[in-house]
Amino acid sequence: MKKAQLVEKIADKANINKAKAQAALDSMVSSILTALKDGDTVALVGFGTFESRARAARSGRNPKTGESIQIASTNAPLFRSGKGFKDAIN
Repeated sequence: MKKAQLVEKIADKANINKAKAQAALDSMVSSILTALKDGDTVALVGFGTFESRARAARSGRNPKTGESIQIASTNAPLFRSGKGFKDAIN
């Protein structure tokens, strides 16, 4: 499912027009991203938890040349699904 299809489903289920559904979805995604950038965790009970985890700097290897390289530290997004989410899929 692509974003446009998701917006259409949200509009149908919430009985709103597509523009409002698009704005709601964009607002939700933006709010989650802002919270993660600020170091917060976003927990949606029954759905899952979004968080950001720090990855330490490490050494790696260029697969093409075999040369050793340094990989910088980064923050990686993480999603852990909730029990309700897992149960709904299985």
